Amino acid sequence: MQATHSPRPLVGVIACCREVEGHPAQIVTDKFLQALYHYGITPVILPVLAADTLTPEQHAEQAIALLGSLDGLLLTGSYTNVAPDRYGAERAPENTRADARRDEAALCWVHEALRQALPLFGICRGFQEMNVAFGGTLHQAVQTLPGMLDHREPPADDMAGHYAPSHTVKIRPDGALAALYSSEHAEVNSLHQQGIDQLAPGLDAEAWAPDGLVEAISVRDAAAFALAVQWHPEWRPKEHPFYDALFQGFAAACRQHRTQRAAQPVNS
Repeated sequence: MQATHSPRPLVGVIACCREVEGHPAQIVTDKFLQALYHYGITPVILPVLAADTLTPEQHAEQAIALLGSLDGLLLTGSYTNVAPDRYGAERAPENTRADARRDEAALCWVHEALRQALPLFGICRGFQEMNVAFGGTLHQAVQTLPGMLDHREPPADDMAGHYAPSHTVKIRPDGALAALYSSEHAEVNSLHQQGIDQLAPGLDAEAWAPDGLVEAISVRDAAAFALAVQWHPEWRPKEHPFYDALFQGFAAACRQHRTQRAAQPVNS
C-alpha cells in the first residue's frame, strides 16, 4: 500500500517564543508562510518545547518524528539571537533578545534534517543557527567592528522601506547559490545586527557583502538543498529575481523530496 500525501510539499517552519496579550505563545511571522505558499508549498508551523518538557534524548526523538513527515525545513528570521554561550562567547551589551527554546530545537533539527536528506533553508537567524550548529561563531554587533558596514535595517516610514535593497553581495562562482542565479552580484536587503565571525567547518561561503561579511552559506556535500542567507528573501520574492530564484530552488527540492517520500511503501 502506498502512502497518501498532499500534492503540495509540506515544509516545517520553526516557531519563535513570544508573549501575546500576556500569555506565552509560539508564532511565525506571516511573510514566511505566505512566501512558501506562493511557491506551491504548504507550511506547517513546528512548536519549540521547553527544555524542562523534553530531555535531550526526547528532543532528538521529536526531531526524527517531526521531520520524517515533512518535505523541507525553513529556519526563519527573528528578532532574537542565538545565545552566545552556544558558541563559547560572553553576551555583548547590544545582544538583548534571546529565545533559548528555539536555540535548543534549531540546533538539533539542523543535523536531523541533513541526516534525513531534507531540503533545508535558513534565513537571517536561521543562517546564524546553521553556522552555530556546525561549530561556527558569531559577531554579536557587526556595526561596532572597524571597517564593517552597519547591517541593521535602515530608517524608514514603512515596511517596504525597511526591506528595500541595501547593498550588493558578491556570489561565489560555481557554488550552490550560483547554480540558482547566474549573475556574479545581486542587490539584497539588510536587517541584521549579528553576522558570522568564524565560518563553521563543513560549510562553504556562497556570497559576501562589500565589507567581506559572509552573507550566504551552503552545507558541503549535503544530499539535498541546504542553503542559508543573511538577508530576507521572503519579502515580496516575486518582485526580486534573486529572491525568486532562492525560493524556486527550495520549492523544487521540496517537490522532489515529496515525490520520493510518496513512492515509499508504508505498512498498512
